[in-house]
Amino acid sequence: MSKRLLIVAHAPSANTVALRAAVQRGAGSEPGVDVRVIAPLEAGPDDVLAAQAVILGTTENLGYMSGALKDFFDRSYNPLLEKMQGLPCALYIRAGSDGTGTRRGVETILTGLRWRPVQEPLLCKGPWQDAFVAQCEELGAAMAAGLAAGIF
Repeated sequence: MSKRLLIVAHAPSANTVALRAAVQRGAGSEPGVDVRVIAPLEAGPDDVLAAQAVILGTTENLGYMSGALKDFFDRSYNPLLEKMQGLPCALYIRAGSDGTGTRRGVETILTGLRWRPVQEPLLCKGPWQDAFVAQCEELGAAMAAGLAAGIF
């Protein structure tokens, strides 16, 4: 039976589209994992309920997560509360600054939902670096491999 990995990532620029595509490419390298990519404004609780793991991606906007990801959480939080405890998740942040406020904001929500981060957030911070793409691809591959192997 195929396991679903949901990627909910805000990608308002060419660089963030490249990061999201890299996560998807990495996740898609694992047989037996159905990868779904849905923009935060289009994703909802039903998408999460159908998944066995989630990767979240956001930009740093004024020291916080993107409004689009916050909207996803606003619409999904109560319907998912108590239903998806322990859901394996990972986070990547494209931060022009340090990403601290963004990370704290997302982690607060994940704590409330009782989702289980499987690694430290990936902070792609500072000026653009091509290495960010490889790091995001590795994140997607690691999540998919862990899901396929039943590690989480």
